[in-house]
Amino acid sequence: MTEVEKAWELFLDTLNAESCVHLSYKKIIAGLPFVYVFSTSEKMNRPKVEESLKRAAATAMKGKRLTLSMTYVREYEALYVYRVRFLVPQQKMFCCGNMCTDCIRFQ
Repeated sequence: MTEVEKAWELFLDTLNAESCVHLSYKKIIAGLPFVYVFSTSEKMNRPKVEESLKRAAATAMKGKRLTLSMTYVREYEALYVYRVRFLVPQQKMFCCGNMCTDCIRFQ
């Protein structure tokens, strides 16, 4: 299991444990991950759901070199849909010989 897969698993477990979230799950559509969040009540507002998502993502990313990309898609009554991605930082894997300042040889 990769670090990103572990982060996703921890993210969904943490998100489902939130008090304002009734159920959440990930669905891959056209190669992009979407998170469906059912809130506990229809009166729950979008900022509280986003705060729960960010808190769960922070827990999942702790100790890893990942960043969060989260985009609001839509809502319907107590359902909120977000496109969530955990991005892995790009780094050089070999020396190209151009004496770059971030060369792999200097690590």
